[in-house]
Amino acid sequence: MVGRPMVHLSAAKQASGEAVYCDDIPHYENELYLTLVTSTKAHAKIISVDSTEAQKVPGFVCFVSAKDVPGSNITGMKNDETIFAEDTVTCVGHIIGGVVADTQEHSRRAARVVKIMYEELTPIVTIEEAIEKESFFDLVRKIEKGNIHKGFEEADHIVEGEIHIGGQEHFYLETHCTIAVPKGEDGEMELFVSTQNAAVTQDFTAKAVGVPSNRIVVRVKRMGGGFGGKETRSTIVSTAVAVAAVKTGCPVRCMLDRDEDMLISGGRHPFWGQYKVGFKKNGRITGLEVSYYSNGGNSVDLSYGVMDRALFHMDNTYNIPNIKGIGKVCKTNLSANTAFRGFGGPQGMMVAECWMSDIALKCGLPAEEVRKLNLYNEGDLTHFNQKLEGFTLRRCWEECLVNSDYHSRRKLIDEFNQQNRWKKRGMAIIPTKFGISFTVPFLNQAGALVHVYTDGSVLVTHGGTEMGQGLHTKMIQVASRTLGIPTSKIHISETSTNTVPNASPTAASVSADINGMAVSNACQTILKRLEPIKCANPTGSWEDWVSAAYQDCVSLSATGFYRIPDLGYDFEKNEGKAFHYFSYGVACSEVEIDCLTGDHKNLRTDIVMDVGTSLNPAIDIGQIEGAFVQGLGLFTLEELRYSPEGNLYTRGPGMYKLPAFGDIPSEFHVSLLRDCPNSKAIYSSKAVGEPPLFLSASVFYAIKDAIFSARMESGLNQPFRLDSPATPERIRNACVDVFTKLFQSESRTTIVAACEGIMHWISTHQCPHSLWPEEEG
Repeated sequence: MVGRPMVHLSAAKQASGEAVYCDDIPHYENELYLTLVTSTKAHAKIISVDSTEAQKVPGFVCFVSAKDVPGSNITGMKNDETIFAEDTVTCVGHIIGGVVADTQEHSRRAARVVKIMYEELTPIVTIEEAIEKESFFDLVRKIEKGNIHKGFEEADHIVEGEIHIGGQEHFYLETHCTIAVPKGEDGEMELFVSTQNAAVTQDFTAKAVGVPSNRIVVRVKRMGGGFGGKETRSTIVSTAVAVAAVKTGCPVRCMLDRDEDMLISGGRHPFWGQYKVGFKKNGRITGLEVSYYSNGGNSVDLSYGVMDRALFHMDNTYNIPNIKGIGKVCKTNLSANTAFRGFGGPQGMMVAECWMSDIALKCGLPAEEVRKLNLYNEGDLTHFNQKLEGFTLRRCWEECLVNSDYHSRRKLIDEFNQQNRWKKRGMAIIPTKFGISFTVPFLNQAGALVHVYTDGSVLVTHGGTEMGQGLHTKMIQVASRTLGIPTSKIHISETSTNTVPNASPTAASVSADINGMAVSNACQTILKRLEPIKCANPTGSWEDWVSAAYQDCVSLSATGFYRIPDLGYDFEKNEGKAFHYFSYGVACSEVEIDCLTGDHKNLRTDIVMDVGTSLNPAIDIGQIEGAFVQGLGLFTLEELRYSPEGNLYTRGPGMYKLPAFGDIPSEFHVSLLRDCPNSKAIYSSKAVGEPPLFLSASVFYAIKDAIFSARMESGLNQPFRLDSPATPERIRNACVDVFTKLFQSESRTTIVAACEGIMHWISTHQCPHSLWPEEEG
């Protein structure tokens, strides 16, 4: 079944509503419900917490706080967080305690009337504020290669610029959820959790309740999406629920509502990139200096790893002989930002495409020519000195140019823009190179457990979790291929810490690679045990061989294990192997903008993606499409807005603009590069979860191309700044024209005068047909 477009095994159950998620698990007889009580201040000292009024609510059981933690209240990936805040809160949404009651409604009613007194402190909210106040986490990363001064001396032109890349909410369909069930003896507890990281959940819970990890079992059936948001941040809920379960001695459930989830759990790191790039008249880059600042929030979490990957991807796909990059993580009073599909890679590459766009504009050359001129070649060394092997990007590039009919459509776009003043079209072709591996070497390992039962059915368990990406489906395909039996005989029930211990999180796009190898390893062990039996009865069936093995007392259960070899990079020496291999892709997108409203339409996108020899083309194409649309939201729609006091304005779908059906390109073509087997992964496949996301930057730079056409009408032909996301406000203001010039000052008097000026202009000029076409009313 490997290589065939097998339907996702849970597709029918998910479509019909039969699929069981964490909160669908039936309630226990004596189950209680926990509602978190969180800070309303971004930075403050806690003066008092009063739960008197909460105790009057029917069904109230207890209030849990730091003093109720039986183990350690210290938690977090760097031990810089607490389960419950004790003296100080450092973000809006900081968990102070929780109300336990008999029902969800009673619990929430009681939580709303808990009174907290604060002594407010000055918060730091933005990257700019953090830089001004020198509020950074300790680690500063740097990668340098070549001679940056020589690079700038050799340049014909030097351009300096900056871009701000906004954060992003994960907005998985299923919010964070945990059910903790104390077993009543020896400190044992079973947790049902919506998490990508069962092992860390087990570890953090054990420390919180003061027992060894062998007393805690974490079980994950499936998640309704994760995207990195449930890699570490799910523990802020699961540890609190576990503490409540220990205090009450009863099963306790907690599922966040959408507003709570957005407030508490953090999202993608906002980035501010500053760059200085030197290049020749033909667009060839000679030197690059980049500074990255990310908004880490109130704890480190995974921010160091995110910054590492941003620096590893600051070249995108371009060969830069002299390069220097520095990354700093800002400490602010927002909820800790965390892993999100791409893990810093999209932010690093977005800055790269920003200066690449500036180079093309400065040289007056077509952007696609400048990009192609600077692309890596097979055997080149990256800026972190890793040799590029199996470099298929140029094949993807040429195939995308052909598939998109790029040059013919470019001419049509130029004609359209000459004929229309207030509608402009733009097109961009953008490449991507994404490193595959955890950048922390020891995480690149996986385990599996395979049981064969006497009726011939097979139960597979592995360390990866299913969050809709089709991992379990692919693992069954791998087992089917290895064992040589139909997929109908194989089942995966769940992921659990008592079957596969110490599993790495389902993240970094490597889960199919490492878990697939582990599953294959376990299956091969069983096959080796069956060899004598198969030789004795070569015409027998699978069931015959299994039955004979059982009767001969041959073990029909095996563990499997795999680790990615030879990984490890030294930042100080700029040497070592950071990634096992790279995934490549190219996207071409065309858009149309309305210069008067800032609105845009995504007309067409063509993608060519190298996924090696696909394990499942249907799932892989779905992953490419999904990643692209999620990235489209990141770069053009989704904007997190905070007050100066650190309050999140854009809570919930009413305030936070997600991609909808109408935002998907009207024409959307995805093709997989053929004849490109990858010898470094299971059955010659490649990772597919994160690499395609950055291809949606083609929409952003197509918008920027269209804006440049509008600016040309006003006599502006130099590079300009456009921050991400490219919202209607930013698009409108970037289209400099007679109207925007009237709004250069923000004073009320000037705005009134500007409005009067616009009305005068309209009354004294004949409105062009392209401004208000009759068919648009």
